[in-house]
Amino acid sequence: MDALIKSLKAESALAWKLAVNVQGHAAGSSAAKKAAQAVKESELVRGLLKGRLPNGRTRHQAYSKWTGAHWILSILADLGYPPGDKSIRPMMEQTFDAWLSEDHKKHIRLINGRTRRCASQEGNAVWSSLRLGFVDDRTTELVERLIKWQWPDGGWNCDKRPKAAKSSFMESLIPLRALALYAKTSGERRVWLAAERAADIFLKRELFKRQSRGTQMDPHFIKLHYPCYWHYDILFGLKVMAEAGLIGDPRCKAALDRLESKRLPDGGFPAEENYSRRSSPHISGYSLVSWGGISTRRMNPFVTADALYVLRAAGRT
Repeated sequence: MDALIKSLKAESALAWKLAVNVQGHAAGSSAAKKAAQAVKESELVRGLLKGRLPNGRTRHQAYSKWTGAHWILSILADLGYPPGDKSIRPMMEQTFDAWLSEDHKKHIRLINGRTRRCASQEGNAVWSSLRLGFVDDRTTELVERLIKWQWPDGGWNCDKRPKAAKSSFMESLIPLRALALYAKTSGERRVWLAAERAADIFLKRELFKRQSRGTQMDPHFIKLHYPCYWHYDILFGLKVMAEAGLIGDPRCKAALDRLESKRLPDGGFPAEENYSRRSSPHISGYSLVSWGGISTRRMNPFVTADALYVLRAAGRT
């Protein structure tokens, strides 16, 4: 394990994940703060922030994949970028503006008693504002909307077909992540109950199985990725369960077993697919930085850091 950690430390953008999630330093400790500063100064983060306009906002609209403020903030938050940095506040303002605008509200539909909403958008905005130290009344407003839009089964979906009645894994995981963190920081019981309802969508399906037959759902769900953006895989699902304090639920076992089965001889884990491209910057899905490439036989440092966190939280390391 020591050799693996040493190898991962070569990527300074992982400093916070390694210090806090893998090595167990408290989030407010001097070690964690030092690691967060290393993330901020890393080549990868500089690449993510390069090319912003003079006003600090991104050149493209907030939700432009993957170069908009919405996505960059969500990644910075996930990496452990230090909270309260005024230099990135314009991107938070850009993101709040996108999801709280009157024009955006016009596209929200109520069909057969269910709000059809890509709630991962509001979820990521809440998550980013909480992790990056930009919480205000707008964060609370987005939380209220998420709770108001929650479907009877506990999640969210943007499917506009009138007969659609089940929540989407892709649109429910990130709101769950956001509500769990908001509940933890605010102490609001009703928000935690909403998060628990959302978690049940995943847990009763063991994070990747059909509830009716117990068979595997989408084949991409058991592939490993980083970043997932709005997509879902078992590692992302397990990471959110760990953050929410639910990784000890026995219904996580099958997904944990599947994750462990992917460990490589060097102790690391691969990225088996990706959701971004490094070519054609004018096309949606362009990434400003490299995430280590994909391979079934070579360790990916970002996937490995998250996998080690999940396994540690589950008591498997």
